[in-house]
Amino acid sequence: MTPGPKLIAGTWRGRRLASPAGLETRPTGLRARQAAFDILLHAPWGGGDFLRQTRVLDVFAGTGAYGLEALSRGAAGAVFFERSAAAQAALRQNIAACRAEAVTRVIAGDVLAPPAGTPHGLVFLDPPYGQDYVPRALAALLARGWLAPGAVVLAELGPGDEWAPGEVLAERSHGKARLVFGTV
Repeated sequence: MTPGPKLIAGTWRGRRLASPAGLETRPTGLRARQAAFDILLHAPWGGGDFLRQTRVLDVFAGTGAYGLEALSRGAAGAVFFERSAAAQAALRQNIAACRAEAVTRVIAGDVLAPPAGTPHGLVFLDPPYGQDYVPRALAALLARGWLAPGAVVLAELGPGDEWAPGEVLAERSHGKARLVFGTV
């Protein structure tokens, strides 16, 4: 494992997350994650109460930075979807370091074929760029019961990636990444 991104705020502020070695996992940049949480916490459809009352899905979780950041800021619980064994090891190490085992679950496997789930109100999707994963993952999660009605979705899209949410709530660009908040 190598040192990875830091958590920005909340209970675990400043905690550095473990990251798998190599190029298979692309952690979200600190500035992009900060922007995402600034939008989420200050938007009329978001806010601190929204975060504290919701359960979070972190899809294509990698180190778990989005989900752990949400938990650090008071989210009720988080489920992480991750296929890579190396990323799962780092993710489990990060969950243990935060002592968050009681409020988290890691699903090892392909999010395009998820098990049946329970509805979650906030979804973070940070897939590999250029593979059209966001719409396919959301369709699979919706079909298996993972998305609450009106769930807020943050999709981090790369160059050429597209997603047409039911309603666009906010959109920002950070380097190659485009952050799109929307609903399904």
